[in-house]
Formats: sequence, C-alpha cells, structure tokens
Amino acid sequence: MKLTPSQTLLLTAACNHPEQLLADFPANLKGGALIKVLTSLGKAGLIAPHSKATNGSTRFVITSAGYEALGLTKRAPITVARLDAVIASAESRPVRTREGSKQATVIAMLTRPEGASIAQICEVTGWQPHTVRGCMAGALKKKLGLTIDSAKETGSERTYRVLPPVAQLT
Repeated sequence: MKLTPSQTLLLTAACNHPEQLLADFPANLKGGALIKVLTSLGKAGLIAPHSKATNGSTRFVITSAGYEALGLTKRAPITVARLDAVIASAESRPVRTREGSKQATVIAMLTRPEGASIAQICEVTGWQPHTVRGCMAGALKKKLGLTIDSAKETGSERTYRVLPPVAQLT
C-alpha cells in the first residue's frame, strides 16, 4: 500500500510514541478528513483499536504491518534522517492531470496567451462559477502548485492565466 503524506505522518508519530499510540494529530487534519485517514489505515491493517480515551473516543495503536509499511521493524525508533527522507519522498510525488478531463481543459484554457474568464470556463465545462473558482484555488494552486494571475481590463471581464514556470520563480 502506498501511503499518503497524512498516513505517513500519523504512523511515524505512532512509532515514536512510548505506547505506539496514534496520539498526535496535525491541526489541519480534523473531522471527516481524520476519520477517512483512520478508516483507511484500519482497513489496511496498519492500525488497530487499543483502548478508550477518557472522552470516550477510541485510541489506536500501530500494528506490525504499519511498521512494515514505513519500512521499519516493530519498535525500531525513527531517526530524524529517516523521517526527513519519508517526508521528502511523499512531497516529491508528481501530481498528474488526466488527459481529456475537465481539469485538463481548464488548464489548457488558462495557459492560452489571452487566458480565460470564469464565464468562458463555465461555458466549456458546464460548471457553476463557484466550482471554477474552487478548482483554481484548490486543485490548480494548492494541489498542482500552479501560479494563476488575474487581470481586469476596464470595461471587460476579469481574465485568469497560468504563469509560466520561469515567471513563477521570480
């Protein structure tokens, strides 16, 4: 099983916990996202229920399979160098866009010299304006790391463009 960065972080923290418990949860991982990560780890057999906390929630412990997923032997301490290597490999995975998808269509429209307005993207994709803005903010900017520039000429619609990689570095 290929681990996500969130799964790797939780399992690594459990390895370093004195009782091998999943006790340290990142601040940005809460609610449904946390439940989804814990459920996937449990279904894969990488964590198991351990006990009940004082607030009534279930506490989980990392299993031998969880250690193996990290490439470790049970109860082997994780060094800082190993942790850095695991985090770097999780962050360096290339994010791909499926060819012919609506996201690929949006990227193609934004890379044109004239760019594209939200109305133009809505017309081509069939999306609502809030979906287009969400795609640009979430999928394109955060997930793919693209830099999107917007400009509004007097008397016309705001247009959006993806800046070329050279322009992103300056």
